[in-house]
Order: sequence, then C-alpha cells, then structure tokens
Amino acid sequence: MKTRVAVIFGGVSVEHEVSVISALQAIHAMDTMKYEIIPIYISKNREWYSGEKLLEIENYKQLDQLLKEVDTVVLEQAADNQVVLKKKERGLFSKGIISTIDVVFPVVHGTNGEDGSLQGYLELLGLPYVGCDVASSAAGMDKVIMKQILRDSGVPIVDYRWFYASAWQENKEHIIQYADELAYPVIVKPANLGSSVGISKATNPEELEEAIDLAVSYSNKIIIEKMITNLTEVNCSVLGDYENVESSVCERVLMTDEILSYKDKYQSGGKTGDTKGMESVNRIIPADISEEATLKVKELAEKTFQLLNASGVSRIDFLLNDEGEIFVNEINTIPGSLSFYLWEPSGKNFQQLTDELIRLALKRERERQSIHFSIDSNLFSLHGKGSKGSKGK
Repeated sequence: MKTRVAVIFGGVSVEHEVSVISALQAIHAMDTMKYEIIPIYISKNREWYSGEKLLEIENYKQLDQLLKEVDTVVLEQAADNQVVLKKKERGLFSKGIISTIDVVFPVVHGTNGEDGSLQGYLELLGLPYVGCDVASSAAGMDKVIMKQILRDSGVPIVDYRWFYASAWQENKEHIIQYADELAYPVIVKPANLGSSVGISKATNPEELEEAIDLAVSYSNKIIIEKMITNLTEVNCSVLGDYENVESSVCERVLMTDEILSYKDKYQSGGKTGDTKGMESVNRIIPADISEEATLKVKELAEKTFQLLNASGVSRIDFLLNDEGEIFVNEINTIPGSLSFYLWEPSGKNFQQLTDELIRLALKRERERQSIHFSIDSNLFSLHGKGSKGSKGK
C-alpha cells in the first residue's frame, strides 16, 4: 500500500510563487511507486484547494480559472484518529472524503509556513510532517532569535542591532545611533522574511531612513547588520535531525549587486529562470573556495543545524570576507527547491532526497508516540465546591 503524502504549498507569504515552484519540483521528483501524492494549494486569500490540475505549473498562469477546476478542501480528524482531506462546499464540510493523509510534506516558504504556524496546526491534527518542528521553524525564521542562539554558542555571526518598528516611529534618532555604532555601510532587513524581500543597503543616515521605512512595511521587527564589503556568499545544505546529519557540497552564489536580490535568486536563469526556483540562480558548484574554508563552512553548517534542533533539509548561508573569516548569515528551514541542486553533486538525487525527508518525518512521529503528552488523572474530581474550587488557607 502506498504512503499518502499531502504536499502543502502556496500560502500567505511574499514567497507564494516560489513555494509553488519548489513544491512542484519536489512532487515531480517523488517515487510514485511508493507514494500517493495529494497536492494541497493554499491561495493568497487562505483557501485550501486540491486537484490534479494543481500539478502543472502552466495552469497557474490563469489562476482564477485553475481554482474553478479544483476542489476547495479542508483537513479534518476522523473518528478513527485518521486525518482526512474533505471537499468543502458552500461554506459547509461535505461528506465527500478525497483521501486519508499519512504524512504531510510542507513546502510553504516564509510567513505562515516556514515560521512554525503550519507545523503547529499539523501537530494539533496529529499529522506527521516533513522538516523542522514548531520551535526550530520559529527560531530559524526569526533572524534575531537565530542570531542570539548562535552567538551564545560561539558560532561566528556579523555584528548587528535589532529593534521593533514601533521604536522607529517613536525615536528615530536612537535607532540611527545604532547604525553609527556599527559604522556604515550597513544592511537593513526585516527580521522574519526570506528571499531577500525588504532588504537594502545604507551608506549614510538618509539611506538608512529609506531602508528602515522599506523594512517596516514588511515586518514589525528589524535588524541592522554590519555590512561585509568584498564578500563571498557561500551556501551549504544539511540533511538529518538531532542524531545524525550530513552536509552537501558548497556553492558560491554570483550576485548582480552587493546584496543577493530576489531577482538574483529566482529570475536569473535565462528564459525559463522564473519557473525554476533556486535552481535558476547563477552559481558555482562546488564553490571555488579553499579546502580549508569548505571544511569550515560544512562544520559550521552542521553545527548551526543541530543547535537550532532542525530536521529534514535546510540551507545555511554564509558570508566570507577578504581576511578569511566565515560568518553564518541565516538558515532556511524550507529552502528554495529544497536545495536538491546541492545534493545531486553530493551523490543524492532529488528522488532520494524526498525519500529521506519522508523517512525522517515518520521516524520523528514514532519517537513522539513514545512520549507522554498527558497524564491519566481527573483534576476536577478533586474539587467539591463547584466551579470556584477550594480556597487556599
């Protein structure tokens, strides 16, 4: 009997389209002899859809028509503790079950998908799922929390300051002093977005104001980082869990500017670059850095992955300066294209990668089944004075 895998993608995020591309890449790589694949697309207005027509990227060019040809759906717990995918009609749940679900494969980049929100929902349903759990997803998505964990564990990161958007509105002078402490140039980032959205460079206070105004339009939590000039950006993917990890080959990403932009990441692959996700980025694989630097990047990638208690596949991005220093920049817990392009040169094709991710998800579920999440007691029976309970003396 095939394992029924629900691949969830789309979502309410600035990385919505990238998520669709990454998910379809993964779906087309999966072994259909082992898995029954159920696509679940979350639209930008938060409706959930399923249907065969969601499997072809060309259909998304006419999105309104596509959504008329697929089913609006909902996940629901059945009486036998199974989770089923059901059609949703006229605002009411129909009795038509599309399929039961054995495991979920989330490929929702960014907000509401990569930040632990979706993972928490799946845990409430009791569904095993691929990738990082709630806590590691949240820590990986929030650059401030991530940096604090890495800094406290001695992992090298660039110097930074952070603040809430409300602080910027209340006291701009104080925030501008932050940049003075770091010394220009600096990079300004939303603290919880990916794909280089809302990121910009500032070389003076005027540019800093513009950069912060842009960032606060995407997030209420902002980071200012010391900018590394003449940098080399290197990425490395890690696969595994808290017990065992392995790292991929490294890549050097080629940028059109000093900051790797959204366009660099997703629209740099020629005529079809806008439909290939992170696969389309101009890159050198393996990275043309020294063997010593490669080993250090791989070591730090694995350490970062396990410090954040990550699971599944992640991509860790690094900044290298002219002096040979290596800094962890960020972790992507659901990386674009699932970083398959880094694993194929490492000897693991995309189908093998998806197999391993599903195996790790089912392993974690078996481990959780041995943990007690509640105790056999009835606290209410201890109280005999109604809803107010007993008063302490």
